[in-house]
Amino acid sequence: MRTIGLTGNIAAGKSAVAARLRAHGFPVIDADALAREVVAPGEPAYEAIIARWGDRVRAADGTLDRAALRTIVFADATERAALEAITHPAIQARRVRRVAEAAAHGASVVILDIPLLFEAGLTTTVDRILLVDAPVAERRRRLMADRGLSAAEADAMIAAQWPAGEKRAQADWIIENDGSRAVLAQRVDALVPALRTADPT
Repeated sequence: MRTIGLTGNIAAGKSAVAARLRAHGFPVIDADALAREVVAPGEPAYEAIIARWGDRVRAADGTLDRAALRTIVFADATERAALEAITHPAIQARRVRRVAEAAAHGASVVILDIPLLFEAGLTTTVDRILLVDAPVAERRRRLMADRGLSAAEADAMIAAQWPAGEKRAQADWIIENDGSRAVLAQRVDALVPALRTADPT
């Protein structure tokens, strides 16, 4: 069985590509969903987070106050590293389990949707890399129009990730998302045969 890491910088259109791949029958394991699962009440990572940061990161209903936690960790690199040391192993273990489950159900290729595949140093954990890319100006426009961000906020989010050029140099496949949703769907569809064999040649 082969794993394909699906990634793309913010507002590049990765989620739309993931949805299209699901429609083609590919198992897609979403890293963001796993990240939410491992910090649910009762999970070891949740308990470790509460033990370190206390009730200031616990919401009234007992769930993790993700916004409060983000405020803490994005203001201090040491705190962010502490959070990653708690959550990353838990996410990786759950990802490995989900891949094994997909293989047990007969999947020959599994898509791992990992937004920070490069930034988190996870490129060696997948067999192939599929990058979704769009021009920076277009991604900036989408962040402002679709998410209501200011120009400064959009620029900060874009700057926080690796430049697309560095990712393109390491990707096995690149899907350009510089047109309509229909065009994007056509480009994904055209790539499906190669993805089914996980062979970029």
